[in-house]
Amino acid sequence: MLNYKLKIALVPERRWLPGPKRTGIFNSDYAVANKEKAIRFLKDHFADADTEFVDLEWLNEEGLLIETKDCEKVADYLKEQKVDAMFIINCNFGNEEAAGKIAQLMKVPVLLWGPRDRIIEKNGTRYTDTQCGLFSISKQLKRYNVPFSFIKNCDVEDPAFSEGFQRFLSVACMVKNFAKLRILQVGSRVKPFKCVMANELELTEKFGIDVVPVNLAETGKRLNALLEEKKEAVQKQVDEIKKLYDVSDIAEADLAKMGAFVEFFKDILADNMGDVIATECWTAMTHLIGVLPCLSMSILADQGYIAICETDIHGAITSALLSCAVRGKRPPFFGEFTVRHPEKEDVELLWHCGVFAGSLRKDTCKTRLFLNKPDFCAKDGKYTIARFQAEKGKYYLLGGEFETAEGPLTQGTYLWARFKNLDAVERKLIEGPYIHHMSEIEGSYAETLREFAKFVPDLIFDPLEEIQ
Repeated sequence: MLNYKLKIALVPERRWLPGPKRTGIFNSDYAVANKEKAIRFLKDHFADADTEFVDLEWLNEEGLLIETKDCEKVADYLKEQKVDAMFIINCNFGNEEAAGKIAQLMKVPVLLWGPRDRIIEKNGTRYTDTQCGLFSISKQLKRYNVPFSFIKNCDVEDPAFSEGFQRFLSVACMVKNFAKLRILQVGSRVKPFKCVMANELELTEKFGIDVVPVNLAETGKRLNALLEEKKEAVQKQVDEIKKLYDVSDIAEADLAKMGAFVEFFKDILADNMGDVIATECWTAMTHLIGVLPCLSMSILADQGYIAICETDIHGAITSALLSCAVRGKRPPFFGEFTVRHPEKEDVELLWHCGVFAGSLRKDTCKTRLFLNKPDFCAKDGKYTIARFQAEKGKYYLLGGEFETAEGPLTQGTYLWARFKNLDAVERKLIEGPYIHHMSEIEGSYAETLREFAKFVPDLIFDPLEEIQ
């Protein structure tokens, strides 16, 4: 399963100066005050069951990284704490050498920020000059080839600070999971869909992503065994299906098979230490057990699992990234570009045959099953859309956003999406490396995707509606 928990190292630092404490410029008291205010704000507003902070109060009486010679000691401590990312808080002009060195040693995602310099005395005295230090530190990070995000020079109470820090938490979660992603491939690629081909070897060599095969003979055997061996668990899934959908015209035996699919996917994830699933669906599953797995994938999505249809490995990777961007708080879904709106030039149908989470259903939409698959329109709002894709040895991350629009009723799970420049999007899909399969999630995360790509060598971020 994906791991949404994070441990963030807080590394406040200041400029090192020899001799007695300064009373004017770079007075260390102001640096300490900046540190305390920032760390208190972070712990008050962001610490929760999934987010833990590690500070440097143990290092010295100020709790600040001051001298470069302490970097090895600090790095050893943070590695022992198994931090996932690091926030460098520049509390005055700072120590660019120490900031660069600790980032080089840690090799985790780095965020850089310093508070606004608000105090300038009538005699002209300044105490901090944090912005000036940010410029110096950023260049040191670049010279060490350390990728980093930054929050603009602002007060900790500025909305830009919280927005930037929240975005960094999303990025850190994405990086943490991407580097060890395990995808279970249930069955082979659907024969007619060469568009979903993926290079398993290259994914492992470039990114460390593992693709774990689960053959269909084993799948059929386990599914049928589940109907006998886990009757109680299967029945619980059937009861859940009945709460969500009108199943009056579906045989109880078929409902049990759909419930068995839910338990099967959960079991193989646990057995194989998997994170997400890319599964064969409409060409073999009915031969194995007599029903399609679409409804089970919809049910799983609301239970915190990701199962992507049509054996789309790249689609599974994309959905995992979006789930990490929201840290598991909302389910991603798998809506493909299908048709333009028959009347509106900027609106496109994003559709799939039944895999959207039931929680995405629009309130005014009936909870129907069509051919034993979920059949509803997703709720209105703003969404992020993305696609991880390879072509000729290069890897891309397409990212953009859209808002929903009104459109005709259709079958399956779907929504109508309004883009700013649908012609540019169409050209991107036709001429670029991307296929029509896309992953989406509620909220605005295009900038998060852009930031994430900074931390993954050989991954190119590609804005959805820009032609390059």
